[in-house]
Amino acid sequence: MSRPRLVATDLDGTLLHTDGTVTDRTRAVLTALDDLGIPVVFTTGRPIRWMEQLWEEVGGHGLAICSNGGIVYDVARRAVRTARTIPTEVLLEVATAIRREIPGSTFALEKTTGFAREHDFMPRLAVNVAPDVLAGTFEEIADDTVVKLLARHEEHGPEDYWRRVEDAVGEQVVATWSSVGTLVEISAAGVTKATTLATLAAELGSGPDEVIAFGDMPNDLPLLEWAGTSYAMANAHPTVIAMADHTAPRNDEDGVADVLIRVFDLSVG
Repeated sequence: MSRPRLVATDLDGTLLHTDGTVTDRTRAVLTALDDLGIPVVFTTGRPIRWMEQLWEEVGGHGLAICSNGGIVYDVARRAVRTARTIPTEVLLEVATAIRREIPGSTFALEKTTGFAREHDFMPRLAVNVAPDVLAGTFEEIADDTVVKLLARHEEHGPEDYWRRVEDAVGEQVVATWSSVGTLVEISAAGVTKATTLATLAAELGSGPDEVIAFGDMPNDLPLLEWAGTSYAMANAHPTVIAMADHTAPRNDEDGVADVLIRVFDLSVG
């Protein structure tokens, strides 16, 4: 394998340990790649609001693709570089279709401006009822700043619900799943980690054959299929292991760092 010119890695279950931390070894690898001029793009389903404490952990530099491709974030400047939003009329149509086919579904929205939820969306979580969280009917909270629609059901299994949501929404949007719970993540039509990374990589002068990518959950499948070299973590979902070219050690074994040390011949212990 020729040396890649760009690294793309998921965070949870991939670069991060299960407790959400970045080890000194992994941090040293990221710094070494930065010194070599190799861009590292963090590709995550996480919204920006869940990233602030992590930026310094990963070096406080570079670019991140958040919300499954909905946002490209400039880490150094702490600013949204681009946002791929879901039109309001599509949001309303999709929510209606899901609720018609799967009664009991509740919704929340990740926006460029923050987080909003329906009153019945997981109120047991303190983060969802914080004073700065907008709550209301779906019609009240939906607008053109939404980069990800979250659909939740308390009575269905995660993968069953994901498939039923996919059937309900058709090709109006992209529905995926990356959680251990029954939470489906919905992006605008054509928006995935892969499509956003393809645009970003082209801006940085790299094609898919020059990209090495790492992931662990179904929302990483388009990314791993697009990248010239792909690794599933040993702890990955079975569909991800089947898709990827290679398997890396588990996230809790610094699997991403282990592969990158070998691929780039880094002098990191």
